[in-house]
Amino acid sequence: MGETKGSQTISMRLERIAELVRKFPESPLTTLAHHIDVEWLNEAYRRTRKDGATGIDGVSAEQYEEKLQENLQNLLEGVKSGMYRAPSVRRVHIPKGDGSQTRPIGIPTFEDKVLQRAIMMVLEPVYEKMFHDFSYGFRPGRSAHQACDAVWSGTMRMKGGWVLEADIEGFFNTIDHGKLREILSQRIRDGVILRLIGKWLNAGVLEGMKLSRPETGTPQGGVISPLLANIYLHEVLDEWFVREVQPRLASRAMLVRYADDFVIVFEQKEDAERVLDVLPKRFEKYGLTLHPEKTRLVRFTRPSDEEGSDDGPGTFDLLGFTHYWGLSRKGKWVVKRRTAKDRFTRAVRRISEWCRRHMHKPVTTQRQALCKKLCGHYAYYGVTSNFKAVARFKFVVQIIWRRWLSRRSQKGHVTWNRMNELLKRFPLPSPRIVHGYLT
Repeated sequence: MGETKGSQTISMRLERIAELVRKFPESPLTTLAHHIDVEWLNEAYRRTRKDGATGIDGVSAEQYEEKLQENLQNLLEGVKSGMYRAPSVRRVHIPKGDGSQTRPIGIPTFEDKVLQRAIMMVLEPVYEKMFHDFSYGFRPGRSAHQACDAVWSGTMRMKGGWVLEADIEGFFNTIDHGKLREILSQRIRDGVILRLIGKWLNAGVLEGMKLSRPETGTPQGGVISPLLANIYLHEVLDEWFVREVQPRLASRAMLVRYADDFVIVFEQKEDAERVLDVLPKRFEKYGLTLHPEKTRLVRFTRPSDEEGSDDGPGTFDLLGFTHYWGLSRKGKWVVKRRTAKDRFTRAVRRISEWCRRHMHKPVTTQRQALCKKLCGHYAYYGVTSNFKAVARFKFVVQIIWRRWLSRRSQKGHVTWNRMNELLKRFPLPSPRIVHGYLT
């Protein structure tokens, strides 16, 4: 569907904000909230997902829409008058892939999601002009595959090198509120926007009957959280790398970041060791901690350059893929990707848990769901050098499906002959390559 007339008008207003940023690249922006009116909130509503769980007020998207214009007008008046209060976030625990553990997620009210989307729409054109090209996470028109492609291009261009693989412990829950406000105020001086962000940072978290107020971290489950996290790491890591690190290096280096996942590739070991030494101190200054066991330096030199070495080049993981050197069809060394072991295991556990919980549903229903899950897996992991892994995943899914069908069958064990006959009647999608790159 094309843009509505209102959406087109909002696009023009977003471009005016971007033009203001280009005109005053160094000056703090003091007047941004005036862009937010009912038309702006209507567009924010349109961009907000409608299928999420309800927050503490129990109001769904469908219920909110019944009096949409009245609700948006009241919301706007509350924002402009300063009377708007950020509601507490409802926290629930959902099972992880293997079903043995749970992870907490925050669920804001639907109205709060709309307002956060509206503020995000104002801030995004401001910071998109500031973010560096090597930052890929939660940005318009950018993806994890583009980040992996950047790693591929850089390592191929440098013929390998040394890779600093880092892991930030509990990043989204440990962002320092005071530091975040300082970073925001360098570019944003609009009191309405800063007060709203402050209210979201201080909003309570309701878990059962217990209310708590986190002193660190981005808003729980908030639409605006990824942008705030990007702004934080832009200052903590990206700007620091460009301003202070790269000018002091003896050779080439590149940073690729997707949200809080990042690697730094160095041409020389000495440069890598120097940065590894100071990086934890830099993060500590902003209240962040690098995981001591998951942050490491990996020799990633092209094998042809390491003749006579007792051990081959290492591998590193980024965004669900293990990156490694392998021979191309033409016999040349190239960087390849395969599904990381922990991601493969996690995906298998999710399939097994789903089959266990839905084992008594009709086979046609199970098949439809498994097809959707397999296609989703192929859509992400189906890259040029990873066909064997996605094919293996399909095979493992068939094994799991057979196992759970056997448990529910009154005729006893489902043999492979019976399973193959069933797969002819209810076939699962074949593995395929969705994302190609040169090998």
